Amino acid sequence: MSDLPRLWLRHESRPTERRAPLVPRDAARLVSQGVQITVEESPQRVFPLAEYVRAGCATAPAGSWTGAPEDHHVLGLKELAALPGPLRHRHVYFGHAYKGQPGARELLGRFTAGGGALLDLEYLTDDHGRRLAAFGYWAGYLGAALAVLHRRGTLQAPLRSLDRAELDALLRDGRGGGTALVIGALGRSGRGACDALTTAGITPVRWDLAETRTLDRQALLGHDILVNTVLVTRRVRPFLTPADLDAPGRRLSVVVDVTCDVGSDCNVLPVYDAVTDWAQPVRRLRGGDSPLDLIAIDNLPSLLPAEASSDFSAELWPHLADLGADASPWPRCLRAFAEAVAREAAGSGAQGAEAVSAAAADTHGAGRGEGVRVR
Repeated sequence: MSDLPRLWLRHESRPTERRAPLVPRDAARLVSQGVQITVEESPQRVFPLAEYVRAGCATAPAGSWTGAPEDHHVLGLKELAALPGPLRHRHVYFGHAYKGQPGARELLGRFTAGGGALLDLEYLTDDHGRRLAAFGYWAGYLGAALAVLHRRGTLQAPLRSLDRAELDALLRDGRGGGTALVIGALGRSGRGACDALTTAGITPVRWDLAETRTLDRQALLGHDILVNTVLVTRRVRPFLTPADLDAPGRRLSVVVDVTCDVGSDCNVLPVYDAVTDWAQPVRRLRGGDSPLDLIAIDNLPSLLPAEASSDFSAELWPHLADLGADASPWPRCLRAFAEAVAREAAGSGAQGAEAVSAAAADTHGAGRGEGVRVR
């Protein structure tokens, strides 16, 4: 019993983050196995604190993970608060720090200074590099849904979270939206995007590895909507460049980047330098007679927080009972962290990202080993 992990589910500092990596139903399963779980209060989490209490969890004030015992794993989803600087715990969340993203060096430095470690959920994989828990389907679904609603002129800002039935009613209540291309259509995110487009009455054009090896740029620009769901592990030729935005006869008017790999050398859509958000979900990249708009929200699944959290938690909770076990998938996360820290210590920055990505990349597509991975 003493070997079981102790979990501390933190409040998310981002106001629009309503998801939870562990839902009350699955917390109860872990508690029944002897896992100790503390859940912080949170004004925005879609699951009430009382449900965690009924599951057998202890409670704590929001943000109190900083004072948690050092033997606790701190569980979350998105970015940590800026303070404290040094991080002494092992944190389980999406850190986005291994491919030279903005702020990556600073984050890794906080772990180094405090003696903690990042167990990045993006690198929680099986022996074949396949991710064991992911929000990809819902990210693709929401990205494509927002594109359709924007093309129809019915997307309202600021965005708000809702449930699946309400969203699907909005997609079915209207016509138009144009033609849509989904790149990475065979992956989780791609399948979600295609399902949303189908619900809206649009038959998507589906591209994956075969089509991106010899990209038909004119065909890409000939669609009304582009939904990108691929995540690359090394530099490849971009799918869309600034010059493409000014190409004569461009029909493309809405670009959705589900991956949101902005700032990384591996970005396949280097046509923007900052993500959009719930307050301003759409940014105009080109105006005039042929406008082109961008949607690049890095927490899309939080728009359907209950459904997305439940699916993710169902995949994650069996592995949480094995946190710290030598035979579990978690040592791969620790190796990825150690490699990233070593690169920073050597002053290599983003160089060598391919080595980490090759060891623990998301490979939900039809093929592997081509450098393009679908989310």
